[in-house]
Amino acid sequence: MDFRIGYGYDVHRLSEGEELWIGGILVPGEFGAVGHSDADVLLHVICDAMLGALALGDLGKHFPDTDPAYKGIDSKKLLAHTMELVREKGWTVGNIDTTVCLQAPKLAPYISKMRLAISEVLDCHLDRISVKATTTENIGFIGTGEGISAHAVALLKKG
Repeated sequence: MDFRIGYGYDVHRLSEGEELWIGGILVPGEFGAVGHSDADVLLHVICDAMLGALALGDLGKHFPDTDPAYKGIDSKKLLAHTMELVREKGWTVGNIDTTVCLQAPKLAPYISKMRLAISEVLDCHLDRISVKATTTENIGFIGTGEGISAHAVALLKKG
């Protein structure tokens, strides 16, 4: 069986008055992520990891922030389209492992809902989706509350 591994990384600035979408879930808080779409950093890195595994470029290539069609778009739609590309090439999700870096709010109460939302969009079993969260112990732009980042690794398998 053939396997491919891809990696994704993304960062968004945080600002008052914005919504904080992470993993397809609206997380309540004082600050939200700024971006052309809904700025869902977690779904963006999953897309990038899957696209990277198949050498299909990155999120910006497929959904450019210069295109008004993607202004404010729900990133679950971007993930669904990415999964369509993966299937068209004959691949399926083996597993996805992610980490969100955010000082506040704490994400533990939302992780199970994020995993479920992602598994539903990707039409794969919940045990193939891992979402972890960490802070940066008040260090750097994440620690000061200026931003959020995420990392993802995707294992795709042929067939």
